[in-house]
Amino acid sequence: MKKTPEEHAARFDEIASEYDESNSEEYRACANLVIEHAAPDADDIVLDIGTGTGAIALALAPDAGRVVGRDISEGMMDEARAKADEQGLENVEFGEGMFRDPDYDGPVDVVTSNFAMHHLSDEEKREAIAVIADLEPRRFVLGDVMFFGEPDPSDPFYSPEVDDPATVGVLADAFTDAGFSLTAVERVHDQVGVLVAERGPASVEGESQ
Repeated sequence: MKKTPEEHAARFDEIASEYDESNSEEYRACANLVIEHAAPDADDIVLDIGTGTGAIALALAPDAGRVVGRDISEGMMDEARAKADEQGLENVEFGEGMFRDPDYDGPVDVVTSNFAMHHLSDEEKREAIAVIADLEPRRFVLGDVMFFGEPDPSDPFYSPEVDDPATVGVLADAFTDAGFSLTAVERVHDQVGVLVAERGPASVEGESQ
């Protein structure tokens, strides 16, 4: 991790009120794919890690039994809570937690995350995926900055001072080692994609542009 959790939290606290308006087209496309692939059942419990202002959590709440959002930025979660209140959603909650310590020990059916894990080093990503696997979800949908080829340092999705994206191969190996099988790979951009991992043997659907 190139910055401490506290440094990341402070940075996101500062931009929380403007975060939703600052998101790129690729971010929104990625979020939509995460929501589509998460597809919770009516009684499912969803854990959304790096929930931010709640884009994924709030979108999934109407279709899920319960949604638990975890983040390290209280400012971002304040925005999420305000939106949940505005929308009258009573089955979603937000609290402090991170990938390697989500501070949640209840049942989980689906885990989601969008544009958050790339702040971890490759080894920390591996540890995080192992922690999530221990929660025994049937599905983990990860949308993030990730490298499908050689990264372009000038690309806006990769900021070396705060970001540490992994290659798709590194992420795939981490999922496999944790007992997941990749069932879909969605390429949004050369440095943005969505991976769908499920428990048990399965075949990859393929990669889409």
